[in-house]
Order: sequence, then C-alpha cells, then structure tokens
Amino acid sequence: MGELILLRHGQTEWSKAGKHTGRTDIPLAPAGEAAAASLAPALAGRAFAAVFTSPAQRAVRTAELAGLPNGEDPGGGGPGGGGPKAERDPDLWEWDYGGYEGLTTPEIQRDRPGWYLWRDGVIPGGAGHPGETVDEVGARADRVLARAAEKLPGGDVALVAHGHVLRVLTARWLRLPASAGRLFRLDTGAIGTLGTEHDQPVITRWNAPPGSPR
Repeated sequence: MGELILLRHGQTEWSKAGKHTGRTDIPLAPAGEAAAASLAPALAGRAFAAVFTSPAQRAVRTAELAGLPNGEDPGGGGPGGGGPKAERDPDLWEWDYGGYEGLTTPEIQRDRPGWYLWRDGVIPGGAGHPGETVDEVGARADRVLARAAEKLPGGDVALVAHGHVLRVLTARWLRLPASAGRLFRLDTGAIGTLGTEHDQPVITRWNAPPGSPR
C-alpha cells in the first residue's frame, strides 16, 4: 500500500503578501519556482500510481518543477517521466473564499473584528467567487480521497494543491471534521505524507520544507 504525498504549491506574490487566494489563477513567483524544483529529491525513487493536481497553474507548475511523472517519457514511475500522467482534479481547487478573495486577514478583520476563517467562514463574492463552507471543502476532499484510495494499492499517490484544501483533506484522512484542518499548518512549497499504522490513518511526515531529506 502506498502513501499519499501532499505538496503545497510554491510561493506566489499573493501568498507572500498573505492574500486569500482561492480561484484566482496566480502564477508562481521566482522563489516559488525555486522551492518547487527543490522538492524533487524528496520524491526521488518513489513509485507513483497516480498524480492529481489542482487545475490552478501554480499547482500544475509545481508538479512539473518537482519532477513528478507526466506519463510522457520512458522510464520508471519516479520523478522525471514515465509513470502515470498527472490529472487535473477540480476537487483540488483551493477553498473558495467568496467576498474575501484577494484580502488579507487583517483587512477582513477591520470589518469583522476577531474573524477566523475556520470558525466564521466567508461571505459570498462576485461572479466566480460564490464562497464555500468548510464542510463543502470537506466534501470535495472526501471525493479526492475516494479516488486516491483506488490507486494506493499500486503505489504512492501525489496530490499537488493548496494550503487550506490540503489541510482539510488531511483532517478527513484522519477521520476528523473538516474544520480540524485548522490544526495542520502547511507552508508554501512544503511536503507532507499520509499513511497508515496498524491499518489506522496517520500522518507520517508534515510541513517538511523544500530540500529536506525523505
């Protein structure tokens, strides 16, 4: 049985500024590209049964730079080609922040003192940003986990996405409420792995920075 390999995309100009970046398709910053490329050593030698990415360009580019298999080159299932072709999964989009898209927490708290995303949620936004509850994000994470579970008997499954959706997904892997994702900080360009111990879901590695050994 393989592990779930979670990669948060590299830094963008919005993530550097602390802006809530849900469905806005922001590219990686130069530092984010460098961090994504430095993830490759941590993935070397793994046999991937599947690779799923958010459709956002910052996630797709991170997967490419990290050397995840793309199904185009001959060779084994490790980074650099061969293996499964990466699939873009819309359920891996980041939390839809609605009317808080592009705002920082201090900016939101000017109108809502003490606001906390995991407890207070978001407000509806304009076209393309209706907003989601944490449980709606959890429902998407459950669908991702169901698809990943079908592949895990064949090897590792990489999920390349965003901070909040991957935190929610981790909570759901551990059979916790979606809101428990608040407990699992995940920085840009970081890696985490989810597996089992005695057939029970566990975290086997968390928030490891780019370039760290396996």
